[in-house]
Amino acid sequence: MTSSGRRALVTGAGSGIGAACVDRLLAQGCRVTAVDLHAGDMATRAGELDAVCEVDVTDAAAVRAIDGIDRMDIVVQSAGVVGPNVPLLETPLDGWERTFDVNVTGIFNVMQATLGGMVERGWGRVVNIASIAGKEGNPNLSAYSASKGAVIALTKSVAKELATTGVLVNSIAPAVIATPMNLETAPEVLEYMLSKIPMGRLGETSEVAALVGWLCSEDCSFSTGACYDISGGRATY
Repeated sequence: MTSSGRRALVTGAGSGIGAACVDRLLAQGCRVTAVDLHAGDMATRAGELDAVCEVDVTDAAAVRAIDGIDRMDIVVQSAGVVGPNVPLLETPLDGWERTFDVNVTGIFNVMQATLGGMVERGWGRVVNIASIAGKEGNPNLSAYSASKGAVIALTKSVAKELATTGVLVNSIAPAVIATPMNLETAPEVLEYMLSKIPMGRLGETSEVAALVGWLCSEDCSFSTGACYDISGGRATY
């Protein structure tokens, strides 16, 4: 697979799936701009990246101020939060709102800032990281599950709008992956999610990045508006 010479933007690039996607896109020949709320975590990688940007994706003005944002050919959106790990009746409103701000509005902000340039040039690839929770729902993670369901629907809607432009927009729905973010998940919730994976193990970030790599490549040419499961067999539809 190749994406040689393409300019790529990865959000949530400092760790987990985002960091693995940075590695994959670099290996495919991309020029990568890495975005994270904690850019210091990527300081050692500055030499191999086009840019390292400390940006909160919920801030639309800050997103638009990223140098070269309108010249990106590839966008991978991995920035996200787990949100409250409690039953719905105990979910605080600010926790609910923050989860949607990062997981949904952040994706909206980045797509608004990048898609126009892609359409003008007639080529683009966007991959939004959703979750199997967005399809099935996880108990005690109502905000997270609902937000990831919104990511899937948002992706499908935008993909249909752009279907004839050369810009492909897809999402992926991982089951639980071995990432730092999952350290914030309550142990009993993590055990529940793992019990639903027929392969009996957590997914690896490199496995997710391999799927993302194909979706961002020129080899992917007739797939848009899809949500690809990477779930070790958990997916039921």
